[in-house]
Amino acid sequence: MNHTPRPHTDDARPTPAEPPVIREPRHVPVAHVVRAGVIEGVHHGSAVVLAADGKVAFQTGDIDAAFYPRSALKPVQAVALLRAGLPLDGALLSLTAASHSGQDTHLAGTRRILDEAGLTEDELRNTPDLPYGSAMREAWLRADRKPSRLAQNCSGKHAAMLYTAKLRGWSLEDYLDPAHPLQQVIAETVEELTGQRVAQVTIDGCGAPLFSVSPLGLARAAAAIASAAPDTPEGRVADAMRAYPEMASGDDRDVARLMRKVPGLLAKDGFEGVQLAGLSDGRAVVVKIADGADRARMPVAAAALAHCGIDPDVLAEFATAPVVGGDSTVGRLQATDAFALPAA
Repeated sequence: MNHTPRPHTDDARPTPAEPPVIREPRHVPVAHVVRAGVIEGVHHGSAVVLAADGKVAFQTGDIDAAFYPRSALKPVQAVALLRAGLPLDGALLSLTAASHSGQDTHLAGTRRILDEAGLTEDELRNTPDLPYGSAMREAWLRADRKPSRLAQNCSGKHAAMLYTAKLRGWSLEDYLDPAHPLQQVIAETVEELTGQRVAQVTIDGCGAPLFSVSPLGLARAAAAIASAAPDTPEGRVADAMRAYPEMASGDDRDVARLMRKVPGLLAKDGFEGVQLAGLSDGRAVVVKIADGADRARMPVAAAALAHCGIDPDVLAEFATAPVVGGDSTVGRLQATDAFALPAA
């Protein structure tokens, strides 16, 4: 599906660069699964680290090819909704940018957004699903509950999209159409914050339009949001997610724990092995795991964040995942030596 967003009307905003090239990404080994000293598995991928001045401080793999950020794009989408008039802050704004676990607080928050908009769950057009969080999903199944639009992990975003469209007087039944004014605002915001035109538009798992950029472009967007002034849409999204990390994910999710562990960090995960992170001084990280394996996402992201100057000891709990044999830990999943820090 080709995409031609409307021209920018604010001459102060720079014209985005050409879209990233669509090709087979030139990924490289980024993580090893080591069992008793033997490399049992290899995950390929790409990673980019931006310095505070916006220059590339570290890279490995292919950071320029087009890819789909999946849910790691949600902070950018939330910025666009605020620009279009969404009147949310705090926990509900964090939920707007969430891939939530389906906890009671997430479902109640989504209902509250709908209530404020004078809308109902029936007007959501996201894909019905079971809760994303494993504990919530198991409880849902034990109770013989069926997939629902409210439980689906993107329901907060969809409720906020509907709220924004209603406030602007835009049609509601087709709010997920890429040609809808709401989605055009989001596309323009994606292009502005990434600094590049969208390469391709498709439909994400939840039913919303999904915009293809590059890992480098997504890192620029992460830096812009994480370092923005508090009174801007970007700064409001960053502050909400930092203050309510459990609303943007779940109480026990690794991204929530990482944000609590690293002061000032903004972090958002995405399906197919995508991780975004940004710091308030403009440093930023994006990771893409080629095979989409979630188990490699956080160890590689932790290794990349060490290149931002974050103390590796602070990142230690995220840097490896155990490899189990019987009742014992016999190895670990860890980033490759490509991420080794320079000698002091």
